[in-house]
Formats: sequence, structure tokens, C-alpha cells
Amino acid sequence: MDEPIERRTVYELVAERLLEHISQRRLRPGDALPTERELTQVYHVGRSSVREALRMLQSNGLIKPAGKGVFVVAEFANPLNHSLHLLLTLRETDLRELFEVRKILEGETAALAAARRTDEDLAQMERAIVEMVEGLAAQDWYIEADLRFHLTIAAATRNRIALRMMQAVRDLLQRALSSIYHIPGSPQRSIEQHRLILDAIARRDVEGARRGMQEHLARVERDVQHMIAAPTDRPAEKTPTVSAGGRR
Repeated sequence: MDEPIERRTVYELVAERLLEHISQRRLRPGDALPTERELTQVYHVGRSSVREALRMLQSNGLIKPAGKGVFVVAEFANPLNHSLHLLLTLRETDLRELFEVRKILEGETAALAAARRTDEDLAQMERAIVEMVEGLAAQDWYIEADLRFHLTIAAATRNRIALRMMQAVRDLLQRALSSIYHIPGSPQRSIEQHRLILDAIARRDVEGARRGMQEHLARVERDVQHMIAAPTDRPAEKTPTVSAGGRR
């Protein structure tokens, strides 16, 4: 733990370094972390960066304060969730790589869902779309319904690992969705594409479901890149009208 972090880095890299020590068992369950002062000296960063790093690790259940110290927890409730979530979050994942993985993972989950879905799965997907429409004016409501649509598809595969992988990247997906919510027409386009995906799954059209999901994710990726490239100077677009009706 003696390599200083360059001053250009931020609190995510402090947390990442600590996570490496935990995962490599140089810091074991029950071990106390160095004090904030010691960490600022070791990593050559400010105390605020150390505090943010500790807060991030604590929020993910990796450490906890006890008495006068902060300790590595005895057990991780979901190692896959913690490791994948933190890897993506701490390294500020390249969005291109994120969407490459999404198209591989979610394209296949949509295909499996088309082959294995139940009527109850379809009903839950339908409800998620209806709630997306109803939540168009409320960002949190809309994004929660959007995420639930994708997670319901993963659950419909009856593959627990696929579902856990989707759950592991949930927070990162939520950030990506939040970044495009205010692009005119983007939420409405997602709703329309979700309906097409649902229609394919309902028909048990495996290839159609896979293709629909991949096209949807490619469009969302373009919107995210658009947001990054022009965050404050976006041309106005005509917003399509959508309804809360059933599958078309």
C-alpha cells in the first residue's frame, strides 16, 4: 500500500486501490483500514477524496465503521455484484465497451426470453412499458420502469447468472439512462423499441427479439455519445407522441 496515486486522479481510483488490496487479501475480512490521515499520506490525495472513496466502498457493503475504525466486512453478500459493479464504476468504464457487452448479453437474453417466457413475464414487461409512458414527465419513475423492463427480460430467461449480471450493472445503466433522458424524443423512441422487442418475445420470435434488442441498444448508445459530444448545444427535435396502449 505504498505506491502514491498521481494527483490527477480522483476518489474512484483511491477506492479502486483499496478494492485491489481487499480482493488480493492484503486486507482481509475483519482487518482495520488505515486512518484517513494515513491514507491521504500514502496516496498523496486530499482528505475529501479519501472520505468519498471510503463512502463508496461502504455503500457497496465492502467496509463498515465500527468503534473508532473502519473494517473490511466478514462476508460479501453477492461477490459478482460487488466486483463487477465496482470495476465498472471505479474505472469510469468506456461507454463503447459497456454497450458492446450489453449488445452481447442483452441480445442473447432477449432471444432466450423469447424461447422461455411465460404469460406472466409478458404481463410484467407490458406493465413496465405502461409505467414508462406514465412516467415520461418524471425521470426517476421512467428510468425505474425502463430498468425493470430489461431486468424482466433477463428473469424470463430462467438463467440466474444472466439475471445477476444484469443486476450487477444496474447502477451504471441507470446513470447512462439518466444522461439521455432529456434528449428530446429519446425516451419515446425507447418505448417504441421496447414494444417491438416485447412483440417479438410474445411471438416467440427468437431472432426478432435478438435483433430488436441489439437495434435498441445501438440507438441508445448513439444517444449517449450524442449527449457526451454536445451536452449543451443540441438541436431541437420533434418529440413523437406515444400512448400507454398495449402491444401493436
